[in-house]
Order: sequence, then structure tokens, then C-alpha cells
Amino acid sequence: MTGNSGRSPAVGGPRRTRKRRWSLLIIVVVVALGAVAYFALVYKPAIAPLPEGQVPTFGVALVAKGSSLASIGDCASCHTTATGAPLAGGLPVPTPFGTIYSSNITPDRETGIGTWTEAAFARALQEGVNAAGHYLYPAFPFDHFTHVTADDAIALYAYLMTRDPVKFTPPANQLGFPYNIRTIMAGWDLLFLKKGVIAADPNQNAEWNRGRYLVEGLGHCGSCHTPRNSLGAEDTGDEYAGGPVIDGWYVYAINDTSPAPFKWDADGLAGYLRTGFSAQHGASFGPMAQVTARLGEASDADVHAMGVYVASLMARSNAPAPPPLPAQPILTSGDSLAPPMVVDVSAGRGATIYAAVCSSCHESGRLPPFGGIDFHDSTAVHADDPQNIIDMVLFGLPAGEGRTFATMPGFAGTLSQDDMVALLTYLRTTFAPGKPAWSSAASLVASTMSGATPVKLYSEDGVQRGPSPVNPPGANP
Repeated sequence: MTGNSGRSPAVGGPRRTRKRRWSLLIIVVVVALGAVAYFALVYKPAIAPLPEGQVPTFGVALVAKGSSLASIGDCASCHTTATGAPLAGGLPVPTPFGTIYSSNITPDRETGIGTWTEAAFARALQEGVNAAGHYLYPAFPFDHFTHVTADDAIALYAYLMTRDPVKFTPPANQLGFPYNIRTIMAGWDLLFLKKGVIAADPNQNAEWNRGRYLVEGLGHCGSCHTPRNSLGAEDTGDEYAGGPVIDGWYVYAINDTSPAPFKWDADGLAGYLRTGFSAQHGASFGPMAQVTARLGEASDADVHAMGVYVASLMARSNAPAPPPLPAQPILTSGDSLAPPMVVDVSAGRGATIYAAVCSSCHESGRLPPFGGIDFHDSTAVHADDPQNIIDMVLFGLPAGEGRTFATMPGFAGTLSQDDMVALLTYLRTTFAPGKPAWSSAASLVASTMSGATPVKLYSEDGVQRGPSPVNPPGANP
């Protein structure tokens, strides 16, 4: 026996420890050098501000052009809160990564873009980097705005720089780590940002190409109508397929999977985009009401070009053309509304409710905006998701100001959850025969009426108006 414990001595113990330490040190150094190289590669310098007292001037025609383009880009909707000054920012934009607040884009020098040069504005628009050299998040749709031409960027700049300056600092973004590190957006840009103006398609005419330029670029229609991947970028394999719920409203597909029971044509789309309603398809609602309100201020030619392009996206061989519209009856002061619809008591709860609250408008023969749409034509009734028809019945379409708009009363204080489900079942089976039942109707009605699904309501002039209370104290749920 020897004096040791019988265990073999460690072979190379101190040497192995030193080797591990050196390996760890090398890894740390490599990571550090890689980080330094990354930040050096993605660094964007600040652009020198406009000198104090220097106020750029612009021609009337250029500002007018910028105003029309800003209407197509719908700048005001995202950069204005319900109670805030126009374009002063502060609107919360919820994302899977946290809440982002829109920026102040008035020409205030301290809190807005009043010190920005044309070059700084163009870089933000086309590269997603602001005047200070900070990367922007794609809640600001620079992935679309990158397609805007230099001339149009200057016109937009002229329009914004001639608005009233507003001193307002929006709240700080609420983003957790690592999303609060703006430089990570450089990697996102590398993966998803396709810079530059889209080349014209020689196989299409000038109006179609103009429409594509506006829809894919400044109009940024895909920002809402295209599903997003796990990194928050648009799914390019599923363009314009709709699907997300925004502000409590379901976004329809505007490609060849559109749920519209009849084909949209270019003239119909242009009319809808300018007025907010179509007698053969329905009215705009939710955030889309903001879009159509702004497009009503854009040029007729540009809006029609957008209609031409979107109609080409939605073309389907199996969708029939809409039936011709009936003649609009001319009402005089002595005319009355349509006589009430009479149903047999055995017709069921849904039919009875329809006769009581819907038929006097939707069976009147009067075309929108003075009457209700024939539900056989309604996209909302034919859609796979009933959220929009639920919102419409509960909250209606509040009246707008300045133009003739479609309106509708809401029945949130009249119908119970059971009433709503019965009415939805009647609408679906009667006016969209052959379509599967809405299996989600009861749960969506419950979540909407309870407030679990918050709904933002907009009138057709684009103004946000609070929905009427649902299930007030003492009401029958």
C-alpha cells in the first residue's frame, strides 16, 4: 500500500484550465471584434440640420402635389391621435414586439422635423434612417416608401414643411430587449428591405404601372393587407392575402382570394376608394374608413390608377360580374320608408331580428349611401371571419362631415349576445348560401361585447369616434 488514496493524479489539470481560459478569451475577443465591425458597418452619420432661422420655401404647385401624395400615403392617420394636433404624432402602434408611438412630423424645430433637410427626409423615407442617424422601425412603412421617386419625396417634404408647427413630444416606445436597440434593424433591412423605385412593366399600360407605383409604394397597401412573418416583415409569398385584425376589424384579402361575391372592376374600386362606399360591395369601415377619407382628397387620375392595379390583383375567373344596379328611386317629402318586413313567428329568432332592425334599410331598394346594401352582395357576409359584420351591427357607421357618406345606426344597446348570434346565423345562411357556418361567431360576439376585443370606430370622414357602450350595467348580456 502506498500513502495515496488510490486515485490517479490529474493529467494536465492546470494546463487544461489555462487552455479553457484562453479559448474563452478568444471567443470573447472574436465576439467583441464582430460587434465592433457590425456597428461600424451599420453606422449612419447624422445629417447636419437646417441652420437656425433658415426656413425653406416652396412653390404652390409643389406643395399641392405633396398634399395629394400625402393623402395617398395617409400620413395623417398614423401621425395624428384622436385628440391631438394634425401630424404631431403620438399614436400608439401595437406590434408583437411592443408598442411604438408615431413621431411628430410637423415642422417644429425642437420636437418635429423642422431642422431636417431634403436629404434627411429622403433618407428616412427611402432607407428607414432618420436625420440623427437612428434606424427606424417598420411600423413606419419605409419598406414601401423606399419605392418613392426623388421628385415625389421632395413634394412630400414641401407639403410637410409648410404645415403648422406643433411642439409635442410623443411618448417613448415601449419595447423590451433586444428590440429597443435600433441598430438591430440594420439586420432586418438587410433581410427584407428591397430599395429603389420599381421598374415599369413593359407588358402593362401607363395607368396600370402608375397604380402599381402608388399601391406598392406610397399607398403601402400591403402593410395592412399582407400577413407578416415572425420577424415582422411582410410575407412575400402571401401578398395581399389579408387576415390580421387591426383596431378590432378583420382585414380582407385584396388578391385573387378576395371574399367579395362579385368581381371588383377598376371603376368600382376607384369610386369606393374616393367615396368610402360601393353600392355593389359595401362601405369602408374601421381603419379603411381613414384610408378612403384621405383618398377622397387625392387626384382622380391617381385614385383610378390604383383601382386599375388592385382590380388586376383581384381578378378571378370564378367570380361573376356584379348584377346591374337598379334605378335609384327619387324620394320626395311625401315618400315614406320601405314598409316593415313581415315574418311568420315560426321563422326563427334571426329572421325576426332581421325584419325588425335591418330590413327597412336593406330591403328598401335605395342604393348606398341612402339605403343599405343587398346582403347578397356584401363582402362582410361572405367573408370567412364574421368580425366585421359583428362590429357593423353593434357600432354602425357614424355620420361623417364634409361629403355624402354611408351611415348606419348601431344596435349595441338593443341586441343581446344570443340575439347577435341568431342574426349572424340568419344573415350567413340566407345571403351567402353554400358558405360554411361561422363557427367562431359566438366567441367573437362575446369578446367584442365584453370589450376583450377593443374596436376603434371611424366615421367615413376618417375621424375616430368612440363606439357606444356594450353591455352597460343592468343590460342583458
